[in-house]
Amino acid sequence: MSAMGAIIWRELLRFVHQRERFIAALVRPLVWLLIFGAGFRAALGLAIYPPYETYIRYETYIVPGLCGIIVLFNSMQSALSIVYDREMGSMKLLLVAPISRQWMLLSKLIASSSVGLIQVWAFLFIAYFFGIKIEPLGYLLAAPAIFLSAMMLGSLGLLISTFISKLQNFAGVMNFVIFPLFFASTALYPLWRIQENAPWLAKVVSLNPFTHGVELIRFTLYGKLEWVNLFVVFTCFVFFFSLAVWGYQSKRKRLKRKFR
Repeated sequence: MSAMGAIIWRELLRFVHQRERFIAALVRPLVWLLIFGAGFRAALGLAIYPPYETYIRYETYIVPGLCGIIVLFNSMQSALSIVYDREMGSMKLLLVAPISRQWMLLSKLIASSSVGLIQVWAFLFIAYFFGIKIEPLGYLLAAPAIFLSAMMLGSLGLLISTFISKLQNFAGVMNFVIFPLFFASTALYPLWRIQENAPWLAKVVSLNPFTHGVELIRFTLYGKLEWVNLFVVFTCFVFFFSLAVWGYQSKRKRLKRKFR
């Protein structure tokens, strides 16, 4: 527990000291909300609200998707920090430390997911003053969904970081991960609209784990739980995390052989 506390505290301190990271995390979804949201509403009209299949303002519909993109970018930035730590040498100390790889990586995930949850709450607080009002209970119910989605995406970032040895290669690889995950999801458009225009894309969207993370946040934010989304997100988290642990176990063995 002391090792986990130290890792989480280090990640929180890094987040506090990197104010630009916090501002960037808020500006990006706010631009989508204020500019693209208004533009899409003008072009597409109202958006469907899944829990009750009624129609609402488009900006209100995409808020859960924007929460998802905050978590997505934060998770990938956390994975980037792991690659940076590896190049600077501090990650090697963690990998050869007398703690299990599972515990070390779980601590990193909890830390990055906590930072992502803070960023989402800050975004929802600002969005409230732009007319995006949600029931107070919704903020509370959505917190576990946001955290679990962050754990899933963070596990994916950890898995990707096992294949990247140089910091310079990380940004290019992330572009091939972040944008397909985001645009091939229901973060911006309802699934039924995608089904009408591109049935093949709707199948891809339904298989996208990020879609299920967004839908889990969307339904819980409005007081409803979708068990299918919860199952998929949790299963993907366990799968990605298990592969990441296996990848870092292999790195630990190589480091031990190198230090002998």
